[in-house]
Amino acid sequence: MILIYRVLINLIFIISPLVIIFRLLKKKEDPKRFKEKLCFFSKTKKKGNLVWFHGASVGELNSIIPILEKLEKNNKVKQILITSNTLSSSKIIKKLKFKKIVHQFFPIDTKFLTNKFLNYWQPSLALFIDSEIWPNMICNLDQKKIPIILLNARITKKSFKRWKIFSNFSKIIFSKINLSLVSDEFSKNYLKRLGTNNIKSIGNLKFCQPEKDVIKINNNFKKYIMSKKLWCASSTHESEEVFCGIVHKKLKKKYKNLLTIVIPRHIDRVNKIESEFSKMGLKTHLHEPIKKIDKETDIYLVNSYGQTKTFFYICKNVFLGGSLIPHGGQNPLEAARYGCNILHGPNVSNFLGIYNFLDRNKISIKINNTKNLLNNLEKFFLKKTNSKIIEKKINHIGNKVFNSTYKEINFFLDKYEA
Repeated sequence: MILIYRVLINLIFIISPLVIIFRLLKKKEDPKRFKEKLCFFSKTKKKGNLVWFHGASVGELNSIIPILEKLEKNNKVKQILITSNTLSSSKIIKKLKFKKIVHQFFPIDTKFLTNKFLNYWQPSLALFIDSEIWPNMICNLDQKKIPIILLNARITKKSFKRWKIFSNFSKIIFSKINLSLVSDEFSKNYLKRLGTNNIKSIGNLKFCQPEKDVIKINNNFKKYIMSKKLWCASSTHESEEVFCGIVHKKLKKKYKNLLTIVIPRHIDRVNKIESEFSKMGLKTHLHEPIKKIDKETDIYLVNSYGQTKTFFYICKNVFLGGSLIPHGGQNPLEAARYGCNILHGPNVSNFLGIYNFLDRNKISIKINNTKNLLNNLEKFFLKKTNSKIIEKKINHIGNKVFNSTYKEINFFLDKYEA
């Protein structure tokens, strides 16, 4: 099976110029840095220990910020390499401004390119975040005896079934992982069945709070929202914005000062979303560029990445999208860390363990229709916020997860140094 995979990935490599051109036209690739995916590196490797993290996109990379803060102060680590696949994730890393961190795009997973990548960067330790499994890269890491950690490991039922089709292949790949720190018990069971040997249940890193979590709020926006009843619909997918628009219109009959904040999962849909709200008779204001907000605004539409923390900080009532459609939901932990009351639809299979925990602790509530959402928002508007209690619970768990995770990483660094 590994030979078949290599043939297929080489075919992808052959047509990759066409794919990259298409993605450049769609503005999904960096016009200057896309060559990094073909191992034309734009940064220099320094002498000494390099720790490498790979995460597919924004959510995965945000989850490791507390770890990065700690490693930034660790004298054993001379450089931290972060790789990702998406343009949005590279922008998030750019904002961190850590001295030791360099960002590169992850190479196409051919045997040749992954080998070239490892020969150039020579990592002391490789950490793959969440469910990032790349067979050729893992095989080359194993051959070079570079320890592999699956960090905040998460395998969904859907993903497990796909791997299980090629059970012998999956055992070859997953058995090469030196340590899996799983985020939930479902993933632990799936990883074990796929052939992973060393698995530890530590918990989800997204419970952790970064040290440098400074929230900046535009003064004009701060003044504007002081007189408003607020709720936020975050990580929404197609059809969910219309759902939220219907709820807004019904709530507006009772709360004339209502403002609904909508943060779509994919901001390239903003024009379409704005058009949908307009057809519903709702007045929309875009987050960027910054300009005066009309007092008649119904929907504050966020059209830039990396803004969710700001809105979770100021708005304690949050509906999380990807849950009314068969998508599997979005991770609710960032909203929970900011003490938000969380509402979600029935489709949360991607984060079932987390939602079960939040539901048990009365931090989140499942809704099935507009009436459910409307009724629960009204209850939240009337009651005194319990955000401090929520924050305390989440931070307690977060500290335990962080300390255990960092201890495991440090063990490998000490072992390598010895």
